[in-house]
Amino acid sequence: MPDILQPLVQVFDVRKTYALGHRSVEAVRGVTLEILAGSFVVLQGPSGSGKTTLLNLIGCIDRPTSGKVLVGGRDIAGLSDDELSLFRLTKLGFVFQSFNLIPVLSAVENIEYPLLLQRVPKAEARARALAMAAAVGLADAADQRPGELSGGQCQRVAIGRSLVANPPLVIADEPTANLDVANGRAIVDLMHQMKERTGTTFVISTHDSAIAAMAERCFAIRDGLLLNT
Repeated sequence: MPDILQPLVQVFDVRKTYALGHRSVEAVRGVTLEILAGSFVVLQGPSGSGKTTLLNLIGCIDRPTSGKVLVGGRDIAGLSDDELSLFRLTKLGFVFQSFNLIPVLSAVENIEYPLLLQRVPKAEARARALAMAAAVGLADAADQRPGELSGGQCQRVAIGRSLVANPPLVIADEPTANLDVANGRAIVDLMHQMKERTGTTFVISTHDSAIAAMAERCFAIRDGLLLNT
């Protein structure tokens, strides 16, 4: 379990610029923030506000144009592509709005997939995946494939997959966007429960003010800038 009250994510004057045709678009403009280990944080803003770009920078999916992003004290700009891939595999979990499950695998097989990538022995990987399936409320659906599951159940599989390797940080990009209101709130409640159980830090992006209200800390983003710190 992480050292609670210590910073897990540190962002210092980060900017991210993309080339769009003959012009440049600055998606994130000088953001500075700190996220404590074991916290449940939301990045809230409308479409195009820069929240997904900032989430991708924190999640080591993208690199800043300038400034620094530290995760667990590691400066991600200083990592090679191979080092970044290994860092994401071992230190981060991801939950996406479109679930991103492998359709030919069962729920438990999707959950155990990160463990197999880490070369955890098959028997241990399956035991841990089954335990995680039960923890996210899918004990009775562990053998079903994504096409046989509801949207809420698919997102539970995705949460189980993100947590099964015990990462210190889980990144969730609009995890409730494809769910109805009741299922969306149930998913956020589940992530809260898993955070309390595991001590994992959750950083979620959303445009939904009701979901943002469920966070321990909310950073509002507009036009690539934080409105609060």
